[in-house]
Amino acid sequence: MPKMKSHSGMGKRVKVTGKGKLVREQSSRRHYLEHKPTTRTRRLAGVVEYAKADLKRVRKLLGR
Repeated sequence: MPKMKSHSGMGKRVKVTGKGKLVREQSSRRHYLEHKPTTRTRRLAGVVEYAKADLKRVRKLLGR
């Protein structure tokens, strides 16, 4: 059986922390920022952890 390849697109979107948690950027912070309230863009800044329901799928795509 050949080795499992990791999904290269998912690898660019996910970061693994030192403790092994998976974090990601939030959506809706790329285009049309002048139309969005600054409170919304500030809230979308930074990274968030993946939801527990998504972890199995994301780990599989990363080959972990």
